[in-house]
Amino acid sequence: MIFFNLINIVNADNDIKMEIVTKIAPICLALIMLGLGLGLSVKDFTRILRTPKDFFVGFFSQLVILPIIALGIALILNLPETLAIGLMIIAAAPGGVTSNVLTKFANGDVALSISLTAVISLISIISVPFVVITSADILGVSISSDISMTGIALKMALVVTVPVIIGMVIRGFVENFILSKINIINKITGGLFVIVFVAIWIEEKDNIFDYLAQAGLAVLILNVVMMMIAYFIAKKFVSGVAQQKCIALECGLQNGTLAVFVATLMFDDIAYAIPTAAYALVMYITGFIFIYILKKSN
Repeated sequence: MIFFNLINIVNADNDIKMEIVTKIAPICLALIMLGLGLGLSVKDFTRILRTPKDFFVGFFSQLVILPIIALGIALILNLPETLAIGLMIIAAAPGGVTSNVLTKFANGDVALSISLTAVISLISIISVPFVVITSADILGVSISSDISMTGIALKMALVVTVPVIIGMVIRGFVENFILSKINIINKITGGLFVIVFVAIWIEEKDNIFDYLAQAGLAVLILNVVMMMIAYFIAKKFVSGVAQQKCIALECGLQNGTLAVFVATLMFDDIAYAIPTAAYALVMYITGFIFIYILKKSN
């Protein structure tokens, strides 16, 4: 019923549609990050000290190699400004909760996946604006002088860092209750993710196929190439197969809601979020294919 009401509202007026996306994205993201915090404990951070090499390989692959690959693809394919920056936004986004779920399904190192998601999500308030603004300079894309790294970081902190901390504090007081409801929490956050992308796809329904024709190939290449690179880097440097699976999936499954929030925060045109919408479709398909191939090969 919520989805049908949302569709009716969005179809009513173009200005209202844009406002719906910009209002929904931060609310949904804050709730998703709250859900992430509810699933975290201090040991998810201290665990890094026990296996620092595994963590660093995943951290470096996602935070450094992924944006570099995305920038190379944007330059080689000569993507239009909106799609090039949109590609950089999704590449800069941390892994989403979905990466933890698929890592478990793949018999990967779930604990490492959770640690990577948690740490990179918290760092994202600095890393995401840095990657986007720096790549815009390289791509020759002008960004409004009103937009600054500090301003974006502070706004992101309110909907990313603060909810995670609140979630962890709540869990600290009622841990047993939270653990008993964690599956329900994950389903709710998944539903919030869907709501954001339904709004985007409806907002751009007249142009969506043109955008997909341009962005689809770029996001597919980014997703597949990055998972392969991450897997083989991990194969060389990390401690085992479970860690390889984790790092590959962590680099292939991004927090799309966060990417949409950043796109709407920095730009007035919802088209900057289209690569994220395309990536959201691609990453699930390629993720399950990747897992299937791994299971068949083992």
